[in-house]
Amino acid sequence: MAVTAQHQQHDNERMREDVERIFTDIMNQYSVSDDEGPLTDQVETYLNQLPHLTVRRHGDTVVASTDLGRERRVILAGHLDTVPVIDNFPPRWLEPGDPLIREDIAAAYPGERVMWGRGATDMKASDAVLLYLAANVTNPKYDLTYVFYDHEEVTADKNGLRKVVESHPDWIRGDFAVIGEPTDCGIEGGCNGTIRFDVITHGVAAHSARAWMGSNAIHKAAPILNALNAYKPQDVTVDGLVYREGVNATLISGGKGTNVIPDECRVHVNYRFAPDKTIAQAKALMMGEDAGAQLGNGEHEATGGMFAGFGIEMKDESPSARPGMDAPLAVSLAALVKDRTGRDPQAKLGWTDVARFAQLGIPAVNLGAGSPLLAHKHDEQVAASELTRMASILLDWLA
Repeated sequence: MAVTAQHQQHDNERMREDVERIFTDIMNQYSVSDDEGPLTDQVETYLNQLPHLTVRRHGDTVVASTDLGRERRVILAGHLDTVPVIDNFPPRWLEPGDPLIREDIAAAYPGERVMWGRGATDMKASDAVLLYLAANVTNPKYDLTYVFYDHEEVTADKNGLRKVVESHPDWIRGDFAVIGEPTDCGIEGGCNGTIRFDVITHGVAAHSARAWMGSNAIHKAAPILNALNAYKPQDVTVDGLVYREGVNATLISGGKGTNVIPDECRVHVNYRFAPDKTIAQAKALMMGEDAGAQLGNGEHEATGGMFAGFGIEMKDESPSARPGMDAPLAVSLAALVKDRTGRDPQAKLGWTDVARFAQLGIPAVNLGAGSPLLAHKHDEQVAASELTRMASILLDWLA
């Protein structure tokens, strides 16, 4: 037993070193959306060195697969892009006691090194784990497909996974998928859907010294803001998981000069809806069932819903996804995660590409290293042991 324990300790130490080395390499590569190319090149080169994988590339998305004749196939996916930098690049490892380590991270992971910088949690920590698995899981229980894709953090029309699905659907086939979005190594099932649209008011331009000659479009936006301010976030239970909905203004614009009565005002609204609703149902709640607003077809008047009577122009939409936790592979993975972390599956409150897999009929869950609460923050960071915990869970489940 002592020899076995010593051997296991050696293997764990080697895993830790390998994962952290990969993590450091990809963290040091700038990859804000639209600039993923160099990191994609780096990932492609790494995967091409692994003889047990067939590697393909479409744009800045790389897909690597085994072909072992297993009965079932699991897809492991992670996006390579990050949101824009906020004084948090280049990254660096923080040693215990460093003042940049958040208090909550220091308390949860005492005495640990922490990676600080853009993309640490969302989601280069998980990418590093998936790259480690790609190199080291050579005889898995299931055939595996690894997908490292671009443009997840921007509009859906740019999403690299979407483009691969459309151009090479045979590359993205499987029985179950794991998305490496940060979840503290727990399972987050399904995801909220999202629609984004401008709510528009119109006025008449005039000199501000003679305001009565015009009509102020910005003033007319007051009922829009009042409706948003009065909205109470809703909790919706779907298949046993609780999703939180939200309707928020994220941008506002109007006016053409400091002495001109504005003739137009736009309030950009984001509705995050639970997976009990389709996009059409979400739109109906915001603008009525027959408003006619679609992506790319300009402004239409809301016939009902929260913004009845105002102009609406659609900007982006992505469907929700039900949890799918009754799928056999989801059940087995959830049991292992529960054993290792003590955590039951929770709802994914943001949108992720589990929705895209759901559209393909492939059950999918979110499971990744790092806290989802730190994604996109200026002090984004992840403790080193989160990577090895994620790696050990997936190693045991796959191998």
